[in-house]
Amino acid sequence: QVQLVESGGGLVQAGGSLRLSCAASGSIFRINVMGWYRQAPGNQRELVARIGSSGNTNYADSLKGRFTISRDNAKNTVYLQMNSLKPEDTANYYCFAGVYAGPMGSRYLELWGQGTLVTVSS
Repeated sequence: QVQLVESGGGLVQAGGSLRLSCAASGSIFRINVMGWYRQAPGNQRELVARIGSSGNTNYADSLKGRFTISRDNAKNTVYLQMNSLKPEDTANYYCFAGVYAGPMGSRYLELWGQGTLVTVSS
């Protein structure tokens, strides 16, 4: 069994920063892509950023320059550094990962975390 556990959400004032973490644990052979989506009330879930196993990244155009995604492959962890936060960044942030699981990596799993709430006050 493989699971993702997120941390780092909370309440912050506009202009502030937060760092989200998401750690994968369990029978992991290798992790392919990792990343973050977010969903605000009444909105669809949208991509924030993703990072491949070699470190290549993709960002939502509207977030480039404020958010930075990184990963520590030794810790099976992905991070999202969020700077210059705005009230419109308020949302539940969900971690995702594509994981080759099992001793030989024979199973490919697309996993989601439980979500962590980020609230930005004006």
